[in-house]
Amino acid sequence: MKVFAFPKKYRLRKRIEFEHLKKNGLRIQNNLYIIKYAFNLNSEASRLGITVTKKIGNAVVRNRIKRLIREFFRKNRKQLTQNYDINVIVKQRIINYPTEERLDALQMIFDKLISVKSLGC
Repeated sequence: MKVFAFPKKYRLRKRIEFEHLKKNGLRIQNNLYIIKYAFNLNSEASRLGITVTKKIGNAVVRNRIKRLIREFFRKNRKQLTQNYDINVIVKQRIINYPTEERLDALQMIFDKLISVKSLGC
């Protein structure tokens, strides 16, 4: 398998998985993103789900944001030593920010997740 591939085992795919995170997950947020996450004993790797509502923009804008988040996760998932289910929820104000600031905000929130993990959450 390629190093930066994004196969099904790294994705949240079912509605019940998203609902479980919404109900039982912990939350971290900043000005552009909300991350709901929970520890997952059943998975062999951390998994990612992305939520971008239609309020954000048309399909082109939403898909570009999702590609950006998936690429970031693929490149940085090795930093997560434990298996988490992570749902990244995009806030509407993201459309006012350039790509560089979107990546910086994503990096900051990902660093918060890593630091929370290391505290034994």
